[in-house]
Amino acid sequence: MNLHPKFPYQLYLVISEKDCLGRNFLKVAKEAILGGVDIIQLREKNIGKKEFLQKALQLKHVTEKYNIPLIINDHPEVAEKADAFGIHVGNNDISPTSLRDQPFFKNKMIGYSIEYLEQLENEQTIISDYLGISPIFSTKTKEDTVTEWGIDGLTKIRSLTDKPLIAIGNINLENAEMIMKAGANSLAVVSAICASENPQKSAFELKNEILK
Repeated sequence: MNLHPKFPYQLYLVISEKDCLGRNFLKVAKEAILGGVDIIQLREKNIGKKEFLQKALQLKHVTEKYNIPLIINDHPEVAEKADAFGIHVGNNDISPTSLRDQPFFKNKMIGYSIEYLEQLENEQTIISDYLGISPIFSTKTKEDTVTEWGIDGLTKIRSLTDKPLIAIGNINLENAEMIMKAGANSLAVVSAICASENPQKSAFELKNEILK
């Protein structure tokens, strides 16, 4: 089960309108929450700031209703204007240390993507609240990654840090339990829920794998 006191959100949905394959992303988010999703990240890579903020505010309306934290991917201004729970950044985004210098992010949750083992020793990891291990297995929903960690890589990272680890990358019902046993504290999913014909059922089944 691997419940981490600093990150008790075990099923982490990463959502975008594109990944919902034409369906209303707000409806998918609501169904996913009803199925057991604990936290949601809005990741919109190819739209303008104004549209991103509009979607963030719409999603915040849904997440607040169910008391689900909202994380914004890689956009400090949108995160602040939407009063998000936190932000997730990678190596090519604004750094966690820079974010901590901004008043809004002093006490907000900051996630940081790990693509190289060397990152575990840098200041950004120390400053961050949780680490995104990306990807565990390669996936078409995120093609700008460096290392495919696999189970062995995740196990190695787990042995080197006590930070909460959020595994992402081609996670599904078949490998969820195995990834949790390798040391993940949370499973981040995209297609397994967003592309599902029944997001609520898919979220429920994944949560049951986590809770085994």
